Amino acid sequence: MMKNAVDSYFSLLQGFINSPDESTQESKLRYIQNFKWTDTLHGQVPSAQQDAVFELISMGFNVALWYTKYASRLAGKENITEDEAKEVHRSLKIAAGIFKHLKESHIPKLITPAEKGRDLEPRLIEAYISQCQAEAQEVTIARAIELKHAPGLIAALAYETANFYQKADHTLSSLEPAYSAKWRRYLHLKMCFYTAYAYCYHGQTLLAADKCGEAIRSLQEAEKLYAKAEALCKEYGETKGPGPTATPSGHLFFKKLGNLVKSTLDKCQRENGFIYFQKIPTEAPQLELKANYGLVEPVPFEFAPASAQWTPETLASFDLTKRPKDERAKPKPEEEVKPVKEPDIKPQTDTGCCLS
Repeated sequence: MMKNAVDSYFSLLQGFINSPDESTQESKLRYIQNFKWTDTLHGQVPSAQQDAVFELISMGFNVALWYTKYASRLAGKENITEDEAKEVHRSLKIAAGIFKHLKESHIPKLITPAEKGRDLEPRLIEAYISQCQAEAQEVTIARAIELKHAPGLIAALAYETANFYQKADHTLSSLEPAYSAKWRRYLHLKMCFYTAYAYCYHGQTLLAADKCGEAIRSLQEAEKLYAKAEALCKEYGETKGPGPTATPSGHLFFKKLGNLVKSTLDKCQRENGFIYFQKIPTEAPQLELKANYGLVEPVPFEFAPASAQWTPETLASFDLTKRPKDERAKPKPEEEVKPVKEPDIKPQTDTGCCLS
């Protein structure tokens, strides 16, 4: 139902942007209306542009956000089923595909580029893409662990996921801390957490290859990073900023890693004391892991084509000489838009993914 409604609106908007006679000219209606949207990091003070492309992109952005909120709602359930996990995975890939399509195909068409820190700025879009991919891969990792796949594959997937979080964090590094500090702290703690996962499972791979000394050092690094992730969870919870606050440290998946690191490290140390007698390196092993399976790619996305009701005759019937005077492109600084009450798409617990 939602998809049909959204596609209908996109089909309508296409007639305000593209000429119905399939020429390269834009529609004469593109600049007829002033559109306003609030931004995720800037509270209720809206951005505004007198451009139907701005409306198309903003609507697409919010559809992508809906998919992330829907994924968060499912991921936040106490006992998530396999089908629900697949739906979380699919929704995040769809969201990534929408963000990617907006960034590559439509945002460059804006006459007025988005201001720094606004939703349609390429840096923020890129951060959303990376985080969608990272959180979709979290589902892949959980599935790989459940099915007891090879430790080497799990380590590689965790390392790739940590890199996605690091990439998103780096993308936001030049934004004002007042807007980005809370988001960046979440990304940083997730990066530490999945790097700890990578070192933990890499240690299991090294032990299986009779490299017990290196395995111990890898597990020690996992232990250090897990402790850092725990500390960052506390800092994140105390950081003020836009958006909801999750508690990943309370999630069973988070707690399991701490127990796994400890038990695996204890096992490696016992084996080294009884069998291997290998020297423990002073430096942690370099993670040069590449996953050949399970990597998440955004689902390709395209806007619905213009409605068949848009014909040259329909467009010609609009008389622009009779429209009201142009609205001001920018709202007054004190102007605010009241928040709209969201439907029931919030997670039941606050330990799920925290993209929006």
